[in-house]
Amino acid sequence: MSTKRSGAPTAIVAGGGIGGLAAALGLANKGCSVTVLEQADEFGEIGAGIQIGPNAFHAMDYLGVGDAGRSRAVYIDALVMMDGMTGEQVFRAPLDEPFRRYFGNPYAVIHRADLHGAFLDACRAHDAITLVNRERVIAYENAASGARVRTAAGTVYAADAVIGADGVRSKIREQLAGGDPLRVSGHVAYRAVLPIESMPEDLRWNAATLWAGPKCHMVHYPLQGWRTFNLVATFVTDLENVGSNEPGKREEVLSRFADIVPKARKLLEVPREWRRWVLGDRDPIGNWTDGRVALLGDAAHPTYQYFAQGACMAMEDAVCLADKFANSGGDFIATFRAYQDERIPRAYRVVLSSRELGRVYHADGVERLVRNTWLKGKTPEQFYASMHWLYGGNGLVGAGQQRAAA
Repeated sequence: MSTKRSGAPTAIVAGGGIGGLAAALGLANKGCSVTVLEQADEFGEIGAGIQIGPNAFHAMDYLGVGDAGRSRAVYIDALVMMDGMTGEQVFRAPLDEPFRRYFGNPYAVIHRADLHGAFLDACRAHDAITLVNRERVIAYENAASGARVRTAAGTVYAADAVIGADGVRSKIREQLAGGDPLRVSGHVAYRAVLPIESMPEDLRWNAATLWAGPKCHMVHYPLQGWRTFNLVATFVTDLENVGSNEPGKREEVLSRFADIVPKARKLLEVPREWRRWVLGDRDPIGNWTDGRVALLGDAAHPTYQYFAQGACMAMEDAVCLADKFANSGGDFIATFRAYQDERIPRAYRVVLSSRELGRVYHADGVERLVRNTWLKGKTPEQFYASMHWLYGGNGLVGAGQQRAAA
C-alpha cells in the first residue's frame, strides 16, 4: 500500500460510500494517511433523497464539510404525518427558528449524490487520502503490527488498521461476526425522483410529508433546489429475494396503495419508472472489532429507514472514530475499543427504535386510532424534548456535545 505521508499512521477503508469517505476524512484530519478501496468503477452514490437531522450537521461540521453540505440541501419547514385513510393531518413538527435554536443546527433534505459529493470533494482535496476504484475487499487478516485486506482481483493492501465500511452486505462483517444473517423485514421501498413540473401542485409542500396507511406509507419532499421531488412508497409484502436498486413494477405500487385517499394516491400514478429496495437490518452484536479491524456505518449497524438516520449514524461513527484516534495517540487497538464502547449503545438504540417506528407508521385498526390521538396531542416543545437524545448528538459522547470543537 502506498501512503502519502511518510511515517504517518496508515489505515485502509473498505467502501467508498458516505460512511467510508467520512471515516477517511475524519482520520486524515487527525494525521492518519488513508487509502479508500471502492468496488465500483467510479466513486458515487445510488438512490435518491435522504433526510439530514441536526446531529448529522453537527457531525459534518466536525468533519469540515458542513458548509458544502448546507449549500446543497433544501431546508424544509416541517415534518408532517398525514392519515392516508382520511387525508387529515395527524402531526406537524415545525423546523423553524425555535427548532434550530434548540438543537443548534437545522433539519434538511438532500439528494444522496449531493451529500456524497461533498465528502468526495473533500477527500480528493486532502493530501493524506488516496482513492482507489475497482477494488472489492473480500477478506482481511491481522498481522503482527497491522492489518491487511485482499481484494477480489487478488491485490493485497496493508496498513496499520482496517475499517470495514462496506455496507449492509459487508464482507468484513461476515468474517468478523461469523456470518450473522441479514434480517429481512418484509418491507419493500419503491423510490422515484420527479421533476418539479410532474409533482401535483397541491402536494408541492416544503415539508417531509409521510402518508400513513395500513401496512404501507409514502413520503415526499423537495430536492435539488426545488427542481425535483423525492418520492418513496413502502409497504409490507411476502416477496422473497427482492434485491437492491432493481426495476420495480408500477402496478404493484398502485395495488398496495389502493385504499389511500385519492389526493395521495394520484401522486403514485405519476412515475412511469420505479426502483425498489428490500429493507432489512441485522440483530445487534456486542463486538465491532477484531484486533486492528473495525466496522463502521451499515456494516456495523444496518437499520430501517424509519428514523432517517442511516447516513447520519455513519457520519457520527466517523466523528467518534477520529476523536478516539486522536485521543489514543494513534493506537488503533485502543481507538477501536473506545469507539465501539461509545457507539454500540447509541447506534443500536436507533436500530431497535426504527423497528418499532415502522410498526407505528403501518398501524391499523385500534392501533391507528391510538397513534393518531397520541401524535395529535404532541406539542412542538414535546417533540423537541423527545428527540433530544437523537438530534442533540454528533458522535462525541452524545447529546449536548454538538458544539464541541473539531
